[in-house]
Amino acid sequence: MIHIVDVQNSVLNVFLSEIRDAEIQRDRMRFRRNMERVGEILAYEISKTFRYEARTLQTPINPVTVSLPQEEVVVATVLRAGLPFHQGFLNYFDGAESAFVSARRVAHEGNRPVEIRFDSVYTPDLRGKQLLLVDPMLATGKSFVIAYRELLKQGHAPKHTHVASVIASRQGVAYVEKELADEPLTLWTAALDEALTEKCYIDPGLGDAGDLAFGGKL
Repeated sequence: MIHIVDVQNSVLNVFLSEIRDAEIQRDRMRFRRNMERVGEILAYEISKTFRYEARTLQTPINPVTVSLPQEEVVVATVLRAGLPFHQGFLNYFDGAESAFVSARRVAHEGNRPVEIRFDSVYTPDLRGKQLLLVDPMLATGKSFVIAYRELLKQGHAPKHTHVASVIASRQGVAYVEKELADEPLTLWTAALDEALTEKCYIDPGLGDAGDLAFGGKL
């Protein structure tokens, strides 16, 4: 199941437009803040799928019954591009635990594909929890699939996994759906783009999210 949030017009359109705009992107602080804002909106949407329980609390006037979420949440991201997006989820799921996966692309010459190497994984116990695997760009989908499997190697499986991105490609979504078809998983993206470039960037996308947020790398 995939949820594409921008199919319904909202203030999300403003943040997405500024994230994509090549001129506004030059302001790194604004780029990071907009990534954070999109994370907040997706966190809100995902929260609608959680299990809730009625509780009674005392106001200064009289008791009132409220429904509160009953899920334990782990927000996981791939370093480094995912950090501002990750923070947006933590702003709403303020009691959540965090997991981090350190990964890097190793470019090859000729027609050989780009290799993704995972250096280290830091995660709490995922057993029975809602895992939110968040990363700004779901391009080929390969890093999401590998990150998910690396996280599961560290311990028990989560109750459910939500894969969330700012922009996804149709090819990447298809790859994740195929590779993780038997997993309890839901896909979320703020926007869905149709194509990938030869270098596996989303087209039209926004460019390199890590470089835009934190500067170039060697």
